[in-house]
Amino acid sequence: MKWLANLIYFKVLGWKVVGNTNMSKNTIKKAIIIAVPHTSWHDFYIGVLLRAVVQIKTNFVGKKELFIFPFGWFFKALGGMPINRSTNENKVDAIAKLFHEKEEFRMTMAPEGTRKTVEAWRTGFYYIAKKANVPIIMFTLDFERKQNYISEPFYPTDDIKADFEFMHQFYKGVKGKEPKYS
Repeated sequence: MKWLANLIYFKVLGWKVVGNTNMSKNTIKKAIIIAVPHTSWHDFYIGVLLRAVVQIKTNFVGKKELFIFPFGWFFKALGGMPINRSTNENKVDAIAKLFHEKEEFRMTMAPEGTRKTVEAWRTGFYYIAKKANVPIIMFTLDFERKQNYISEPFYPTDDIKADFEFMHQFYKGVKGKEPKYS
């Protein structure tokens, strides 16, 4: 499967991986991985190809509607976990608990929470990382440069404002598939 992912990612689509390529060594067993900007459904297959290229197992959460027939089995096979966004269940606690229960768990999330333009990122990923005591690894979905830039692991501090400024700086100038939403 890796050869096929490499063929599609590098040769057919013309993408490249830059930055923290040590992820392929699976040295970080637990992390929140954030993908920005999330502007199109194309982000999904780029992310799936990227994880095959760097050979890292990741999971993701998605609205429960994605996990019904006919594609539910496909998303689950890719590491997807349905989440009910309409309940009062504390999602931060529920996801942080998964980190404590598993020996290896990397959760990929889009902090915008949607493919449209947002005023501010959602903060759930940040609080999950803090509660589970895991780093945040950032990667870009830069369609203009056709690259995924991967950060070194970043452990959130107790200064959310400074931490978000640091993360936003990492994504400065990155253009998504739909630049109007970047």
